[in-house]
Amino acid sequence: MKTQIEYAREHTLTPQMKTVARDEGLSTEYIREKVAAGEIVIANNPRRPGQKVIGIGTGLRTKVNASIGTSSDICNLEAEIRKAQIAEEEGADTLMELSVGGDLDRIRREVLAHTRLPVGNVPLYQAFKETARKYKDPCKLDPEFLFELIERQLADGLSFMAIHCGINQYTIERLRKQGFRYGGLASKGGTFMVAWMDATGQENPLYAQFDRVCGLMKKYDAVLSLGNGIRAGAIHDSHDRAQMAEMIINCELAELGREMGCQMMVEGPGHVPLDEIAANIQLEKRMSGNAPYYVLGPLPMDSGAGYDHIVAAIGAANSARHGADLVCYITPAEHLALPNEDDVREGVRATRLAVRVGDIAKYPERRDNEKQAAMARRDMRWQDLEKYLLFPEKAKQIREERAPEANDTCTMCGDFCAMKKGMEVFRQDISGDKISVPG
Repeated sequence: MKTQIEYAREHTLTPQMKTVARDEGLSTEYIREKVAAGEIVIANNPRRPGQKVIGIGTGLRTKVNASIGTSSDICNLEAEIRKAQIAEEEGADTLMELSVGGDLDRIRREVLAHTRLPVGNVPLYQAFKETARKYKDPCKLDPEFLFELIERQLADGLSFMAIHCGINQYTIERLRKQGFRYGGLASKGGTFMVAWMDATGQENPLYAQFDRVCGLMKKYDAVLSLGNGIRAGAIHDSHDRAQMAEMIINCELAELGREMGCQMMVEGPGHVPLDEIAANIQLEKRMSGNAPYYVLGPLPMDSGAGYDHIVAAIGAANSARHGADLVCYITPAEHLALPNEDDVREGVRATRLAVRVGDIAKYPERRDNEKQAAMARRDMRWQDLEKYLLFPEKAKQIREERAPEANDTCTMCGDFCAMKKGMEVFRQDISGDKISVPG
């Protein structure tokens, strides 16, 4: 089986490329060229028919990922299925299934069966969890079991995987020499791999056998997202030597993976102060040859627990504006608890708003929707306005709950309406599409 990048290099347009071009309003040749160059990836495991085709990368709308999954404290399969469905209903583009509690194979397969979104995961989670169950020590992980597990998960239909290939003895040495961190280690998979390497004295098998990882991903034409296992968990650790060492290695591996015909994506932080977000993205793009960049938030402050979905939305808007291609949502439960259904809903909504803000700045030519929304609001065409809103149901609910006496205004201003008065003053001075009020 050929991969999307291999087809593109042969100048073959696949159905997936055509779908991405149609959905994005771009030419098929543009999509093919960018896929061939490794600047666009298409998350669509062909072993799972019926899933949505999602393109991620240069020139495309910034995509939103929602993460779900059980924990050792809370394990409810029906709740996870419902969270997957909510994420899809709310407009997430991709889903990560990150369970570490319960029957992990069954949970993954049930989630795949109940959503059309492309689904990804972190294979180290299940690898270390099942090793701990069997041997009472996750550091007894057998690398052969890890590779067998990666293929088992891909065969189930996963379309992308966050695999921690960039952690090696060199990155760990940087972590030791800098005296650890203010925020510790934030990545579960990354931390357990560091512990395994420390306990065994061996190199990370995902790095040492990178060609084997790529071979498995190519077999299922899945996207390899190079996991950010040493990412900063606090803004004071942002861009320290350990994180930068892993970023350099991941960007090198992205280039190697593309040469092997594997679809590659680089994963980023994490926790980044606002003034460093643009530089972070510029570094990834420059060092990776413009590989798609998947960022986790990021969170530009560490003291917003309970409202971290808002904190992350600020970081996400800036990330999208400066070139991030896929943003993982953050929910109000971040750092506090396993997200529930309402948390998933709020996380997706906040992140969709954020990436829309970023895309408006990134693609000025795509601002017509905002102009149409402004004109409908100016003209008090409430039903027309709904067509241009991200969340029309919410807007309609608020308006109906606090309905005005006169339908051509709202209860915020009532008869003291700036829009109505402005139209009275300037009606005769406006022409063309600047006005659409009849009479």
